[in-house]
Amino acid sequence: MMAMLRARIRGGSDLPFRFLSSARSHEDLLFQNELDGIASGVGVTHTLTRSHPEAWTGPTRRVDRAMLEEHAWPPGDKPLVYVCGPTGFVENVASSLVEIGHRADRIRTERFGPSGR
Repeated sequence: MMAMLRARIRGGSDLPFRFLSSARSHEDLLFQNELDGIASGVGVTHTLTRSHPEAWTGPTRRVDRAMLEEHAWPPGDKPLVYVCGPTGFVENVASSLVEIGHRADRIRTERFGPSGR
């Protein structure tokens, strides 16, 4: 996902882009500084699922249907959606996207497993 976002920026694209990032804690957020410093045209939402700083104002739960309805592009816009993460996460998010009306052929997925101990 970050490679696509970086390519978008390098190419000077002004196509709208939304990035929803989920992590267990603030310390576990990947690319947070880079994402937070991104120029306009990119919407970034971080959600923390286990712990968060006192001043945290973002979502504090797992990505679910309601979060997708709030933060993803509406299905009527026919966006191309990319979902990347552990298999269970990817399957749940992709299923929720279809349930809220996104076309399955517009959802791309990339799954990965544990990287080690």
